[in-house]
Amino acid sequence: MTLRTAEVRPDGSAIRWTELPGANPPRVYLHGLGGSSTHCFAEVATSDDLRGRRSLLLDLLGYGISDRPEDVDYTVEDHADWVAAALRTAGVSGAQVLAHSMGGSIATLLALRHPDLVASLVLIDSNLDPAPEIPQPGSSQIARYGETVFLHGGGYEETLQRVNPGWRATMRLAGPMALYRSAASLARFEGRAVLKSLDVPRTYLYPASDGPLKGADELIAAGVRVVALLDCGHNITLDNPTGFVEAVLAAEAAAAAESAGAPVGASTDASTGPSAGAGALAA
Repeated sequence: MTLRTAEVRPDGSAIRWTELPGANPPRVYLHGLGGSSTHCFAEVATSDDLRGRRSLLLDLLGYGISDRPEDVDYTVEDHADWVAAALRTAGVSGAQVLAHSMGGSIATLLALRHPDLVASLVLIDSNLDPAPEIPQPGSSQIARYGETVFLHGGGYEETLQRVNPGWRATMRLAGPMALYRSAASLARFEGRAVLKSLDVPRTYLYPASDGPLKGADELIAAGVRVVALLDCGHNITLDNPTGFVEAVLAAEAAAAAESAGAPVGASTDASTGPSAGAGALAA
């Protein structure tokens, strides 16, 4: 396990990641809003079934162990291009990208804007639509503050107090400006159309406890595998790591069959595994 660094902006601002050695093609892990990839993915990336592949647990610019410049917009598009710059420095191409929540929105744009870097996507309860009219914990609630109030009027401190202790721990590692501007961009992002337009194998995972996924039929019609997982909330990798690993293996098998030219049905199913408790973190 090695700490790696790549400068992604002309001012030298750097993305950092924890890298696990192994065979190609690589896996790239992207966390969600206010998260950190080592926290979110360490257990699953080192599991018996997933270890052995080169794996990059990457912290987005502004988050975790990466730099936190303040003279940038932190749009979803910015994040996708910065991730691309880091992956090119790392010599990555044709990766399987596994991405949680906001990270999934970034991953879809990464696949759209830098198709040579992405061979397949596993999106983990990712943002598909702009923020709802009534804000929910996460990007929509943060964006409602307005930047001045969030940064200088107590919004950041209120947000830290509102979220649960697990999310608070990783959110404190994010730059407040990066957190706000990322949330504001994410709240406007039309991810569903981007996801439907891609021509790489795509799997979308979501908690079965949320009920039917909005617009699942149109995603399936566009070739997206839509999979409901039991015994988890929003933080699927933490709540049900066994079920998540099983779903990733199934996604890889489906992607291999698709690349071999076999017809692959995109159907909704469910996977079980031991629950690590509640504690979903909305992002």
